[in-house]
Amino acid sequence: MRIGVDIGGTNIAVGLVDKDGKIVATGSRPTEPKRGYAAIAKDIAEISLELVKRCGLDVSQIEAMGIGVPGVADNEKGIVLRAVNLYWTKVPLVKEIHKYIDVPINMDNDANVAALAEGVFGAGRGTNSSVTITLGTGVGSGFILNGKVFNGSHHFAPELGHIVIGDNGVLCNCGKVGCLETFASATALIREGKKAVMKNSDSLILKLAGGEIESITAKNVIDAARQFDETAMLIFNDYVKYLAIGIVNIINILDPEVVIIGGGVANAGDFLLKPLKEEVSKNILFKDLPYADIRKAELGNDAGIIGAAIL
Repeated sequence: MRIGVDIGGTNIAVGLVDKDGKIVATGSRPTEPKRGYAAIAKDIAEISLELVKRCGLDVSQIEAMGIGVPGVADNEKGIVLRAVNLYWTKVPLVKEIHKYIDVPINMDNDANVAALAEGVFGAGRGTNSSVTITLGTGVGSGFILNGKVFNGSHHFAPELGHIVIGDNGVLCNCGKVGCLETFASATALIREGKKAVMKNSDSLILKLAGGEIESITAKNVIDAARQFDETAMLIFNDYVKYLAIGIVNIINILDPEVVIIGGGVANAGDFLLKPLKEEVSKNILFKDLPYADIRKAELGNDAGIIGAAIL
């Protein structure tokens, strides 16, 4: 049995995970980052010990603990180098947790551990290399190469959301213009939806948002496009086009077996995947050779705990 920990800005989620990647018990507490890392480390250990006891186990039966952190982690040193949303810089997290529970501990970025879960037990199971792309507030990503998480020489890769794919005049949170996540995140759909209804108030997008521009969601834009609203269709088609550009770039660089699409936007299912696959096929470099299959993620919110557990 292994322990998986998913540290978010809002909650700390902990689970016991068996050898088949099944979560057998879970627990959580509010993160409350301003308490400092020591309090969070203590919570992680306490929840873990509670779960072990609840399942009638002993700590000696736990193979390891894995932690997904919302930032950059140096697993070899057991240090979280940077986690902006937690206000952490060079935090000795492993050492602090070891004050309360004595198990081997591994860490990595939360997007990487979710990608590992999908690659091993989710949409990428049976493959040796996969890329997972999460379409939410931003564009997150994780690469599994030769069955292992790839996080680069300096622990911060991959940042697919910040490859520059065009000049749309939109300033990304990172300070650059034209990052993939300014084209292909849920935030991008919301931004373009708001801009469009200011020019065309008859669009179904506004109706689905209850007539309130500030209430527009990515789902409103997608649902309006499903119903053949012309304004929404133009936005969604552009969205698919730029997401495909990002995917083609990754296929050209890494040649993974599968590309897995997760996050809130992926809930559009085949309405997104079908045109996305078509757009990728039009722009792929070697059209006469096989290339990555594009699939929807399967594990949802459980991916963070499962992936952390199997680090």
